[in-house]
This record gives sequence, structure tokens and C-alpha cells, in this order.
Amino acid sequence: MRTLFTSLTSGEEKFRPTVLLITAVSLPRIYSTCRSTQCMGNSSSQDMPPPVTVAAQARHTATLIFLHGLGDTGHGWADCFRSMKLQHIKCVCPNAPINSVTLNAGMKMPSWFDIIGLGPDSPEDEEGIKASSEILQKLIEEEEKAGISVNRIMIGGFSQGGAVALHRALATDQKLAGVVGLSTWLPLHRKLDQVKKSDHIKEMAIFQAHGTEDPLVPFRWGEITSKVLASMCANYSFHNYPMAHTSCPEELADVKKFLETNLP
Repeated sequence: MRTLFTSLTSGEEKFRPTVLLITAVSLPRIYSTCRSTQCMGNSSSQDMPPPVTVAAQARHTATLIFLHGLGDTGHGWADCFRSMKLQHIKCVCPNAPINSVTLNAGMKMPSWFDIIGLGPDSPEDEEGIKASSEILQKLIEEEEKAGISVNRIMIGGFSQGGAVALHRALATDQKLAGVVGLSTWLPLHRKLDQVKKSDHIKEMAIFQAHGTEDPLVPFRWGEITSKVLASMCANYSFHNYPMAHTSCPEELADVKKFLETNLP
């Protein structure tokens, strides 16, 4: 994996539902476009705003836990899932804690882990990635306590949130229903053998998608991640769309179809 993540570049793009925006200054900066008061807080997971929940339209028998990108909150993606009108799938969109982001000169914003650099060989915040992965695990356990079987629970995320979801899928010893990874990458790829705890990912359904014009998380990263995941998972699909670091109606329609097919 390390040798594959080479010669990748970053750019600048503003978009909806929100993740990052890199400005053309000497020090690349990432900042939040979120204006919600829900973004206020500190880095303690105990002080995180509660997740934004979209109830199932009918009887709740399955759950999707979906993590937003850097600088965002769960509200934007909750609106996307609300528009899908999923009949028996509840969607849980947690809010990241407020943390300092090194790449943005230490500016505090909703962040699942620190972003130290944009290069393929930049150091990764292993501690932060693992901590957010544990936050996701606790949300999975809460759904189990509510009566939802783990094989009826999917996890996912956009960009930084998708990276956390992919880490959890590799690190879990549970047979989750699947993963939705949008405009994301495989974190801690240098330690993949150490991260992977079981072979349950073989039986998970994985939907990965990426914009071919993404200037922030380059499409090449998505392609490399797809090759690794495809080698591990039998029920895997990789989709691409002519867009930047964002989502689009076509992608959301495909996500809805994937959810309804794999959580019938």
C-alpha cells in the first residue's frame, strides 16, 4: 500500500454537504463551512453533541451509522438520508468532537482525527483514528442494546468519516452488514496487517464511491483503496462520478439502492 500512495496532489474546492476547503495560501488551510451551533464544544467525546437521528419510515429493523467529514456536523447528511425515506432503516449521524487540526494551523473544528498533511507519506494520527473508531463501536453497541442484530447494522462515512468507518470494519471482530465509504481512503495503510483483526470483512457488503475530479482526496487514492478492499471482500463495488469532493444525486440514489438491497 505504501508504495502505491505516490505522486498524488491536492487542490481547492468548496462543496455541499461539507468537508474541507483548501485555500491557495502558502500554508494549506482546511476550515469548516458549518455554521451550526452544534459545532461548539471541546475534544472530549463525553461533551460531543448527540447524534442526529433519522427514524425509519416504518418498523425499525436495521441501522446505518454514518460519519460526516472534517468541519461538518451530522445534520447535512441526516438531511440526505431523510430524503431517501428508508422504510425500516434508521440512520444515525454522529457529530465529531472539536479538535485542533494541524494542517489548519491548529484551528479547532469538528474532526474525527488530526490531519497532519495531504501527501501520501504524511504522518497519520493513529491515536485519533483509533479513538474515533471506538466511538463508532460504542454507537454500534447502543444499537445492539436497542435490539438490532449486528448483522443488520451498517457503518459508513464521507471523507474523514469514511476513513474511520473503514478502519472499524477492518478492526472489528463482529460481522457487520456492510460499509458505505464515500470520497474516502484507507487509513493506517502502512499497518494494514496490524489493523485487520478478523476475516469478517469478507462477508460484508461494501459500497465505495469517489468523484473523478476530487482535488482533496484524489481519485487515485480511491482507486488504490478499492483494489485493497476488493481483494478482501466478495460483495464489493466501486463507483465513480464526474464530481469533485462532494456528493451528487446519482451517488445518493446508488447508496439508497445499496442500502435497500443489503438490508432488505
